[in-house]
Amino acid sequence: MVEEVLTFLQPRAGGTYIDGTVGGGGHTEALLQLSAPDGRVLGIDTDSQALERVKMRLAEYVDNGRLLLVHDNFANMAQIAATYGYTSVQGVLLDLGFSSDQMGNPERGFSFSADGPLDMRLDQGSAQGTSGSAADLVNTASEQELADIFWRYGEETRSRQIAQRIVRERAKGRITRTAQLAALVAAGVPYRPDSIHPATRSFQALRIAVNRELEQLETVLPQIVDLLAQEERGEAGSTSNVGRLVMISFHSLEDRIVKEYLRRESTDCICPPRLPVCMCGHKARLRLLTRKPATPTEQEIMRNPRARSAKLRAAEALVKG
Repeated sequence: MVEEVLTFLQPRAGGTYIDGTVGGGGHTEALLQLSAPDGRVLGIDTDSQALERVKMRLAEYVDNGRLLLVHDNFANMAQIAATYGYTSVQGVLLDLGFSSDQMGNPERGFSFSADGPLDMRLDQGSAQGTSGSAADLVNTASEQELADIFWRYGEETRSRQIAQRIVRERAKGRITRTAQLAALVAAGVPYRPDSIHPATRSFQALRIAVNRELEQLETVLPQIVDLLAQEERGEAGSTSNVGRLVMISFHSLEDRIVKEYLRRESTDCICPPRLPVCMCGHKARLRLLTRKPATPTEQEIMRNPRARSAKLRAAEALVKG
């Protein structure tokens, strides 16, 4: 959704921007192009392999100092931004989906359609999740813990049956391959080639748990709002430099977190309705730019079927005064 991202962020010359999920570098490159000749972008990604590819692809921007790439998790955005002088920025982007490179590489362990090691770490250089890789989690978590993961993060209605099957199977030997796990999850479930694979929700749940994706998202949202530039309203009421944020999510759990946070931060009082007067003292810090999420066009879905579930939400910092 590059066009939609640019429409809401409105990059311009001299602006500073943060792409917290560089991925393949498509959004990063577009921000650099539209903020020429002197706009700057801080690109963050937890996947070192992705950063190396982008470093080569966008070498000219790295060399001229307009693009700074940092290997870290976006949950540490405030600290990273302070370290490199990216405070009071004009735009922040988070594209929460994982890339085609990650999905298409069997060695990363994200896909159930091609056999590979059961890894799923976005950063293979460190164990971000409390249980390391997906294989570690599958082979050490209790049956109840596994069922809770599949239900909470995958909204999988067969969570208990899947957990029971995994525990029985791992008693025979460690589960280490994506094909092993996919077969266990899909056992006894008929499906057509054109329908969703029975392992889809379970694989999503494990990936989220391993990388602590929802916790990282909840951690970064307040940091983003703090980083957005604010401008005192002048006589003409100009808001051209006010910072904006754009969030793209790919499943309901992420979108729900983003939606609720933006709703809360765009509301003055968040007290329960039954209270006669405001007791919270909360003041809105954002103005919503999307009352309902923007979604991909049919043309984009045809070009990239994985984009079909994307939802984009945007907001801007409220102007002081």
